[in-house]
Amino acid sequence: MQPVTLRTARLELALPTLDDAESITAAAADPEVPRWTTLPSPYSLDDARDFIARAAAWTDEGSQLNWAIRHEGAWVGMIGLAHLEQGGAAEIGYWMAAPARGRGFLAEAARAVIDYAFAELKLARIEWRAVVGNIPSARTARALGFRYEGMLRQALSDPRGRHDGWIAGLLPGDDRTPVDWPIL
Repeated sequence: MQPVTLRTARLELALPTLDDAESITAAAADPEVPRWTTLPSPYSLDDARDFIARAAAWTDEGSQLNWAIRHEGAWVGMIGLAHLEQGGAAEIGYWMAAPARGRGFLAEAARAVIDYAFAELKLARIEWRAVVGNIPSARTARALGFRYEGMLRQALSDPRGRHDGWIAGLLPGDDRTPVDWPIL
């Protein structure tokens, strides 16, 4: 699969490059990042470089798409579609550098990725999953129109162990109007 660059009013979403490695490493040092993601902690510059190389390989094979979120040319976060099945489903994942949070960048980037996934990849479903307790991620998913579907016991794993996880889904025909979630 060829890398795709997406643009919004304020953002550019493109395959991460080695120019992003230092920014990714610095942002991953925030304790909130490994708390809610599968990133190793501590996270080194070599980890960032390895991820950037793997992101390119995943794109080539079509198994996963990752975009660096850039505002005014500066890296501010990551967003991706994992477990990608052409014409099937994928799982959306995202994280932001602390200074970029609360500025609406994540929702703006996610809308672009969701639109691309449904229009160009013809996905039938996008799933969102998060470790139970990740309220900021849940609020974003809800604002994007995801429908809360429940809690999966010990379904999420990372280097720290297994965790209960929330799951929500979005279908192409959903109107994306936020609805009540019992966890929020």
